[in-house]
Amino acid sequence: MRFALMTEPQMGLSYADQLAIALHAEEAGFETFLRSDHYESFPGGSDRPTTDAWAVLAGLARETGRIRLGVLVSPIGFRHPGNLAKLASTVQEMSGGRLELGLGAGWHEDEHRRHGFAFPPIERRADILEEQLAILRGLLEGPDGWTFAGSAYHVDDARFRPKPSPMPPIVVGGDGTPRGLRIAARWADEFDLTGASPERARERFGRLDAACEAAGRDLATIRRSVMAGVVVGRDDAALEARLETVGRAVGAPMGGEWLAARRERWVIGTPDEARAIVRRYADAGAERIVLQDFIPTDLAMIDEMGEYLVGSV
Repeated sequence: MRFALMTEPQMGLSYADQLAIALHAEEAGFETFLRSDHYESFPGGSDRPTTDAWAVLAGLARETGRIRLGVLVSPIGFRHPGNLAKLASTVQEMSGGRLELGLGAGWHEDEHRRHGFAFPPIERRADILEEQLAILRGLLEGPDGWTFAGSAYHVDDARFRPKPSPMPPIVVGGDGTPRGLRIAARWADEFDLTGASPERARERFGRLDAACEAAGRDLATIRRSVMAGVVVGRDDAALEARLETVGRAVGAPMGGEWLAARRERWVIGTPDEARAIVRRYADAGAERIVLQDFIPTDLAMIDEMGEYLVGSV
């Protein structure tokens, strides 16, 4: 199993916070440090400061040494695909080839409205997502003179320099809707399943296989990952204390129905319990687990995950 640490920096994290977290993740042995791409603060308080994901990645590219870096995922409404391609190529160069490029349709309507970004219905956003993926592939990998004519974007006589080396893997995420799986089968190097129990992951990965077969794609050419919330502790007392901290961070009580709904799709537990949950995801077909950490300034928990999860499953 490969391990990535996923953070939600819109919950008030400064660049300095994110650098400290990424460095701890690197030292703990995580393969990848990922962050969300949001301009509005949530969950919890809505008035906390936020940062731009790609500006942060550029900084981390120069201040980390081994860990891979990426956004999971950038909404299509935030950036023109030509701009995103140039950002990706630049950060790939700055990082020495450690970038992962995640792209999605976006979902936070209020965030788009408050920042002046268009937010059409999901059917249209999915159309635009496919066009953006086509343009990213064309600009980053295509030949000189590459041309594209879509309903939202046009590219004529492309001259893109420099081509990234190597090409950053493109990650498409979602909960496994039929169209989402078809998009992943057509365009993605990796499909990341969100909010799923191991049992649901097995079923959704089966659907992904069917979508790839329908598209004539070799199943071995697309990687499968799962993003799961994480709260771990060395013993029951430490675990309960961290669950309470997460509850305060997200503005929800960590008991009753809220917690019960997440126990089936989060990695929650002491070392043996956490390892057992990760193995269930591996048995379901996940090649990588993206541990979504809602209290990443608890650097000790990152160190502990490195100690008894990373490299142990």
